[in-house]
Amino acid sequence: WLAQDKKGNKGVVPKTFLQVQYQMFQVSPDGLLCVKQIDTTDVLSAMGAIPSGFRPSTLSKLLEEGQFVRARQVRTCVCFTLWSCRMIPTPGVGVQVLSRHVCLCAFDGTRVLSNIHTVRASYNSKNLKTWSFSPRMSGILPTLLNGDCFLRCNALSPNLGVLFELGVTFLRNSTGERGDLSCGWAFLKLTDDAGNPLPNKTYELPVNGGTPYEKDVIGEITAGRRSPTGVFQQMLHARREPKLIVKLKPAKSHTRAQLSLLPDTLLYCLSCVDLLALHRQLLADTLLMDRPTMQNADLICNPVLSTFPVLLDETDLMDALRSAWLEAETSRSRAQKRDLAYLKEEFRKLYMSSVYFLLHSPSLPCYHWADPPSEEQRARVIYATLMALKIQQPTTDQSGSSEVFFDSTHSHLAFDVQELTFDLLQTARSVELQNTITA
Repeated sequence: WLAQDKKGNKGVVPKTFLQVQYQMFQVSPDGLLCVKQIDTTDVLSAMGAIPSGFRPSTLSKLLEEGQFVRARQVRTCVCFTLWSCRMIPTPGVGVQVLSRHVCLCAFDGTRVLSNIHTVRASYNSKNLKTWSFSPRMSGILPTLLNGDCFLRCNALSPNLGVLFELGVTFLRNSTGERGDLSCGWAFLKLTDDAGNPLPNKTYELPVNGGTPYEKDVIGEITAGRRSPTGVFQQMLHARREPKLIVKLKPAKSHTRAQLSLLPDTLLYCLSCVDLLALHRQLLADTLLMDRPTMQNADLICNPVLSTFPVLLDETDLMDALRSAWLEAETSRSRAQKRDLAYLKEEFRKLYMSSVYFLLHSPSLPCYHWADPPSEEQRARVIYATLMALKIQQPTTDQSGSSEVFFDSTHSHLAFDVQELTFDLLQTARSVELQNTITA
């Protein structure tokens, strides 16, 4: 007979190797016929081979299902897309614009309630007042340019929403000084007046001048203009107003399941959810299984946990990890993609043989925001290093290999014990300090 085991392996086996699955039929109070499958434990219990109070193990069943991290439901979990900006004023003369971007975070009108995520905008040199996001390109879309984001927040504020600050990083031509300017801000409240979640659709948000703590600041577009009286003039006036177009969208079932594994408060790129969820699984395994007791707060030797937060800020390294992960995913079987233990081990090996190696490479320049020469040099080093590592790695069914650390052709920065040390207390203090600041 053709059979398939739990790991997804198919093959022909003798029919004498198969066991008949017994079924018990019961009638429910509603008169419906229920089918109950009898497993080995039920058979042994009926034979009197095990005590009457024994039952099938609940935790073993959960362990087989891979439910190592309990899903956490939060009050607010939304997915949205930055679509475009139009009629955005340009900076003054005498400055060179290095970056046009949107900084976004959870906001309730007075407090910042989450981390601040930045998405860089693209533009056309013929129309500098129109910004766009998520440009089409070959390969994976960089995290910095990806306008698909998610927000998880557990705040109780009835005015909770997403704050968008449109900004530019500029270089003054005469002195060479760098600076950051805010071109305006927009706010999308995530609930209506009755407290119901907003429907999934496209929203055109007016871009206000000043800061979110200022009211009725007149921008460049509206300055010196009278309020139009005619309907046609009002339509023309509305088209000249600066706007930010945002689209709320539903998440797929797989994405919702992955989002439920993440921290209660987080705003980041939607394409990185799988990697963030795997990191969360590794963190749970380390805290629950690798410590002698739950009260133990000693330093933990785990290079993945100690360095992964750096990738959230240095998005080009996050893109390198995504690229290596997606490439390795193409060679995995369907059963391997469902095996959480296998995926976590592959993630750890792939991280150590790619991004961790890059983090301690002397040829990789330090990360600087909106520095085109540095960004280009980092991109070349990351690409060349990943290609060299891929060629030198042995041809096995494993994604990563530790042999790259013993290769004399690759140089490393001086070793620091902090590379391998995950400080649980320091992480807890940082989270508590962040919560105090936002409060």
